[in-house]
Amino acid sequence: MDSLAAAVVAGAPAEELERLPVPGNYPAAHLRVEDSEMFKETADKDVRKSIRIGEVPMPELAPDEVLIAVMASGINYNTVWSAMFTPISTFAFLRSFGRQGGWAARHDQPYHVLGSDAAGVIVRVGSGVRHWRIGDHVLVSAPYVDDQDPLTHMDGMLGIDQRAWGFETNFGGLAHYAVARTNQLLAKPAALTWEEAAATPLCAATAYRMLVGERGARMKQGDLVLVWGATGGLGSYAVQFVRNGGGVPIGVVSSEEKAAKLRRLGCDLVINRHDIGLVGSDLPDPAEVGKKLGKIIRATYGEDPHIVFEHTGRATFGVSVFAVRRGGSVVTCGSTTGYQHEFDNRYLWMRLKRVIGSHGANYQEAWETNRLISQGRIRTALSVSYRMEETAEAARLVQENKHVGKVGVLCLAPSEGLGVTDPELRAQIDDVAPYVGLQ
Repeated sequence: MDSLAAAVVAGAPAEELERLPVPGNYPAAHLRVEDSEMFKETADKDVRKSIRIGEVPMPELAPDEVLIAVMASGINYNTVWSAMFTPISTFAFLRSFGRQGGWAARHDQPYHVLGSDAAGVIVRVGSGVRHWRIGDHVLVSAPYVDDQDPLTHMDGMLGIDQRAWGFETNFGGLAHYAVARTNQLLAKPAALTWEEAAATPLCAATAYRMLVGERGARMKQGDLVLVWGATGGLGSYAVQFVRNGGGVPIGVVSSEEKAAKLRRLGCDLVINRHDIGLVGSDLPDPAEVGKKLGKIIRATYGEDPHIVFEHTGRATFGVSVFAVRRGGSVVTCGSTTGYQHEFDNRYLWMRLKRVIGSHGANYQEAWETNRLISQGRIRTALSVSYRMEETAEAARLVQENKHVGKVGVLCLAPSEGLGVTDPELRAQIDDVAPYVGLQ
């Protein structure tokens, strides 16, 4: 560990961090361009074969950027996509970005540092940074936007050049250091550990936009909300937002073990995929599955879901369109089981249903989400943490859907449980709302 990183771990003051040199290289979980074709003829694109742990060069900071010593990060499904080089090579994103020239050219490298979540300490600031200082404890919000694009000023997620940090850009969070723009930064919640905090920015803010924000499904009190993959990172935050907003969360999971954990999280009705005929990789008739699903929900509540929270994609989308009530909404932010969706359009147009596309969260939505987390109103979905050297194993766990909640990665943090700077607030939050979580 270099001297700057060691000082951060030891809790050194900002003055000391500023004096210490920035290393020329740093350890990171990354991909190599020469591996891009390794899965071309392979059915099982095992990410443990493509994710490497090793030294990469330290990039130069742009004026609007900060250098963060990363204490903890996390695994998102976009890391799995990157490591499978699917649906296109991750290096295609970096080449496209690099062609813009200027500071963007730094991102086009023969290596790609992964990671779209990070919690850490600012150790350097660019010449144009005004509101953040060396020593600040921060989180990184994943949307990477162009503030010179007019659409960005209406909604950051509408910007033509909006990208996902650590997925469509380089120098992400699964490393000892990360580079982020100032319009990605959030203050780390003082009551959370490093690994808990790192588990919140991407998934929690995405779920907030889908359900609570003005551009999503606009859930209201009493709404029945069907949540696919309800014990995953996105799903576990969705269940909490539904419950806290006066809605009724209905979760779908793949095992009785996950069902038990979801009930402890406060989900009102839990449905096992096997009970509705969603087993394996074959795609059953969406109407048949939808009828079984609807029968279970109506037997409990006497009505169909107002909203379906979608991110699994091909395996469930047709069912979602069928199952949501007349005039209801399917809000979708992803397609982990495949992008090509099939559904019977009669159930959409004739029953006045809506499909709402949602992607990430703009800076204001991320800020509002972080505020709720800082107050203890939304609890972290972290279930397990790995060491950075074990990033490939952590990503494989997510790739095989054997995880619950968020999978954390300790980068510079020497152990779990560190980083709480307001123990009194932590005690108050735990006393008012004890968290049984997904562990």
